[in-house]
Amino acid sequence: MRLRLAALSILIAGCAHQAAQSTSQTGHGAISLTIAPNPIVAEPVSGSTSNMYEFPFDIVVRETGGHAMTINSVSMTVYAFGMQVNYDKYDAAQIMAMGIPTSVPANGEWRYHLHPRRGVTDERLFSSITASVRIDATDDTGAATNTATRVSITR
Repeated sequence: MRLRLAALSILIAGCAHQAAQSTSQTGHGAISLTIAPNPIVAEPVSGSTSNMYEFPFDIVVRETGGHAMTINSVSMTVYAFGMQVNYDKYDAAQIMAMGIPTSVPANGEWRYHLHPRRGVTDERLFSSITASVRIDATDDTGAATNTATRVSITR
């Protein structure tokens, strides 16, 4: 019985650790992440005959630790029925090529506006689609940090 309780405690502690939304170090930069809107509303692409949808949303990034940050990458993983169906990752060069700054001033904020298009073959998928967004960054002292959040998608 004690062995089962110990195993359960380790499992709960492990799950709690995985659920952490961000990592930072005291005295260094930190970022927070919000997706707006949440849930993301899928919009059919007019004139499209291939079940194409656009998923417009903003990624709001705030520096909360008092140190300027450099965004190294933004990644998004999409799940349907709990299984990964898409993964996109944008490194700093790709982010800059989209005209989006990769630096966040100390205690500053800015938004990434994205509107990816994807074909959805069956509208029933919308009831089971979720996504996770992760940002990896480095502050002006060289300390690494990251943050992540989950979002749902609806039609």
